[in-house]
Amino acid sequence: MPVESLPVRDASVHLRLLQQYLFLLKKYPIITKSVTSGILSALGNLLSQILEARKKAKDGAPVSPIDTAGAARYAVYGLLITGPVSHYFYQLMEVWMPATDPYCIVKRLLLDRLFFAPGFLLIFYFVMNILEAKGWGDFERKMKASYWTALKMNWKVWTPFQFININFVPVQFRVLFANMVALFWYAYLASVRK
Repeated sequence: MPVESLPVRDASVHLRLLQQYLFLLKKYPIITKSVTSGILSALGNLLSQILEARKKAKDGAPVSPIDTAGAARYAVYGLLITGPVSHYFYQLMEVWMPATDPYCIVKRLLLDRLFFAPGFLLIFYFVMNILEAKGWGDFERKMKASYWTALKMNWKVWTPFQFININFVPVQFRVLFANMVALFWYAYLASVRK
């Protein structure tokens, strides 16, 4: 039985979406990474809420409705902070620690894990506090209650992914790769910050 090749215009929806994403990534890298970060951050928050609701329902506890404002806050954070900050961080890392440096693999990982991760998590707590319209006292309480725990979990969860990301993923795809991992990470952060 002969097999027909499909022209590109009849390609699957997934392939067309990928082609469009790659086009936008090349033409508008920061905007594309920012919008992608916003969408995936919101989805991570929604995932956290759904998992929490299922757990409550299973335990027979009352289930809260989906907090769309919470998902919107995560979308804003991803759009305005995660996308642009991650884009520039990965770009600068390439300049500061080029692949030609014999120790770049170790240097990149140390820079990411010891400087970027703690700072970025601090920014997350601070910005979320502002987006939730809470005061300085609430920020201090959340920092004392969960920052160190979240940072240790960040080091455990993110270190292998970031090792792969910053050393083997092409620079233009690093934000996307991190966003895919962050989908589940934001689900964790949404639950630990409560």
